[in-house]
Amino acid sequence: MTEQTIRELLESIRDGRCDVEQAVARLRKMPFEDLGFAKVDHHRGIRCGFPEVIYAEGKTPEQVTAIFGSCAKSGGNAIATRATPEVFEHIARSHPDAKYNAAARTVTLRQNSEFRIQNSEFSSTIAIVAAGTSDIPVAEEAREIAEMMDQRTKVYYDVGVAGIHRLLVHVEELQSSGVIVAVAGMEGALPSVVGGLVDCPVIAVPTSIGYGASFHGIAALLAMLNTCASGVTVVNINNGFGAGYAAALINRKRNVETSKRQNVETADD
Repeated sequence: MTEQTIRELLESIRDGRCDVEQAVARLRKMPFEDLGFAKVDHHRGIRCGFPEVIYAEGKTPEQVTAIFGSCAKSGGNAIATRATPEVFEHIARSHPDAKYNAAARTVTLRQNSEFRIQNSEFSSTIAIVAAGTSDIPVAEEAREIAEMMDQRTKVYYDVGVAGIHRLLVHVEELQSSGVIVAVAGMEGALPSVVGGLVDCPVIAVPTSIGYGASFHGIAALLAMLNTCASGVTVVNINNGFGAGYAAALINRKRNVETSKRQNVETADD
């Protein structure tokens, strides 16, 4: 249950559209709903500003579908990551409006949008930068999460340091971004290069792409942790979800503050 849902419930009681018993029935599932095999955290959206996200890997299609349905029935948005086509097929039977991104392996259902300031001319953008085409699945997971958190994104794919001119043509755009998510495998050099070009936070995502000595992403992870570029932070290997989530939180704060300043300036005029 999101803050918006609670407000709507309280307003419906005030306006007489919902009686106390109906309200109690809806609130009974707070703060979590016990499905037997999972306890769905309906309060997370209130505490953290975004609802619980389902990690589908290791769960059966039936389990993911049940959790997805629990997340969706309150009227909020629902997301499952690391989902297979089979999982999506199960979810789509009960939620035909759900979308599947095969590259990102995400299932998303958008039912509301609480933060609409991203449409403002003053709102900043999250840049999603991927070194190679093989890194796109992780970058796409980051993009899906950031956009479901109502943030504007722009992607720059296949701009790795092996052909650095492909990155440099976008420097001006990157410098105007609010946050950058830089995704790279192999030696993981891309975030360091990007971090040396911009004045905004850079979230580095190592991927498991690379030959044997890359050790399934450990080489890229260590390179990013040892970056000499200031302002670069690092998430776990292949963790596009974590990067997209963190970037959205940072960008949302920035957009809220910008919106407040613009409102004050407008009032002063």
